[in-house]
Amino acid sequence: MPTPWSPLAQSTRRRRAAARPRRGRALLTVAVTVACAGAGAFTWTAFSSGSPVHGLSDGAVLGASAVDRLNLYLDGAGADHAGKIRVTLDGTPVATRADGARLRLAMPALADGPHEMVVLGHGSLPFVPAKRRLAFRVDSTPPALRLEPARAATLRSPVTVTGTAKGAAEITVDGRKVGTDHAGVFTATVTRPAAVVKVSATDLAGNTVTKEARAQVTHPPMRAAHITSIGWADATLRGRILALVKSGRLNAVQLDIKDEDGEVGYASRVPRARSIGAAKGYYDAREAIADIHAAGAQVVGRIVAFRDPLLAGASWKAGRHDEVVQTPAGLPYGGSDYGAMAFTNFASPAVRQYNEDLATEAAKLGFDDILYDYVRRPDGPLSRMRFPGLGALSPERSIAGFVADTRAAVRPQGAFLGVSVFGIAATRPKEIGQDITALARASDYIAPMVYPSHWGPGEYDVSDPGSAPYAIVRRSLKDFADRTRGTRSQIIPWLQDFSMGVHYGPEQVAEQIKAAADNKMDSFILWNAGASYQETALAVLRTHEELKKPERPAVPSVKLSH
Repeated sequence: MPTPWSPLAQSTRRRRAAARPRRGRALLTVAVTVACAGAGAFTWTAFSSGSPVHGLSDGAVLGASAVDRLNLYLDGAGADHAGKIRVTLDGTPVATRADGARLRLAMPALADGPHEMVVLGHGSLPFVPAKRRLAFRVDSTPPALRLEPARAATLRSPVTVTGTAKGAAEITVDGRKVGTDHAGVFTATVTRPAAVVKVSATDLAGNTVTKEARAQVTHPPMRAAHITSIGWADATLRGRILALVKSGRLNAVQLDIKDEDGEVGYASRVPRARSIGAAKGYYDAREAIADIHAAGAQVVGRIVAFRDPLLAGASWKAGRHDEVVQTPAGLPYGGSDYGAMAFTNFASPAVRQYNEDLATEAAKLGFDDILYDYVRRPDGPLSRMRFPGLGALSPERSIAGFVADTRAAVRPQGAFLGVSVFGIAATRPKEIGQDITALARASDYIAPMVYPSHWGPGEYDVSDPGSAPYAIVRRSLKDFADRTRGTRSQIIPWLQDFSMGVHYGPEQVAEQIKAAADNKMDSFILWNAGASYQETALAVLRTHEELKKPERPAVPSVKLSH
């Protein structure tokens, strides 16, 4: 036997060293032909320092998606060598299948944690490595992403998103990469945010988690009054409204964009509005907004959504019958109090897009709020109506989805979105397709029409609601508060400033304002079709800065009948 220092031993060591794997060399599959006495020649597959397994490298970290896509094989080791190669994973044999010149591995399910794959040749050859080990790790757990509440001064202000993403190799906010500190804390500012800002964190294994940041901008306290498009075009009516603003009694004006007749008050550039003759141009939108802002008030643009006889008539005439609510026989539905051809189909993509386009245009023009009205189905039995395209959705769910889509469209333009609803919707959502909780989640505020004259005798145990404005408004608004709790949506009720059955003067209007305040609702919108409001029912705001303070509106000292 040669000594360790003999020439033969040294030569043997050099040959063995030459056959050892070297770190960093490229993948090779080596075919060695050896002459064996009495047995002829045969081919042996051996492996260099690269990975013998295509699709897996030593030291790899596999994420969830990489594990799902795992497709491993040995190259140059097909049917001729299937019996000469054995593969184990964590000590358990891995089944193989010949596929042409390849030997595919049938991988079992991989649990999170470290794993070892061993590839073994068959037999023993001098100077050739017949065994390779591959150590790898499976990590299917995404980074821990936590977001702080997103902050913005107004809807037209940049949004600052702050959070922590431990274990993340890459973070994106609104599609842009951002950096972190050593603790994984990041901060990013989005200049023109959508209603929802998406934040994603990805680790080295490719695992990704995505969360949504919603800018928390509180709607300012609002004391508004309604005026129609034609009313605003009248200098006298317009002057009265602006006088209420300048005197500090109002801090917002609700100006119609599209009314119950389907007419758009300004010269809209929305193609559908122009093609059906809806864009009337009664007032200049930019000029009206500038005048109201200059007086110290916000501008709420009201869009009567699905009650639109102008669009319904044009659609039916053009053969676009699916855009109109129909009877089971396929005729225009006329079972409501508004007559046939009054309601467009809320499930129609074209009808939804038309209203959304008007809302987006108005937000771009500078309207501070978009307030939907008639965002509902016609009243009456559902069995007598057909809504083409509704499918398996309920009217309530479809309408809430439309509101959510609009909010996503107007938010980047800096506008809040409100939804006017029937007073009965809090307790009877299916009667007109208005689910208050769902609508609250999809909007910034709910505007219930709790006009005392519109309630029937005995509602909320009030025998004559019209004669008891405080009681009926307070009790009905409590139901809306309950339905919207936890949604971040506010309640801004419509209050009655007109006479119907019972004379309404300053005292009756003030009673309603107090009823809302007693429900911790600091805002309201007054309705009078002729824009003639009870000035003495409105206390004077001390300064226009009161818009920013969450105080209850002051109420004149009047005797209230509870």
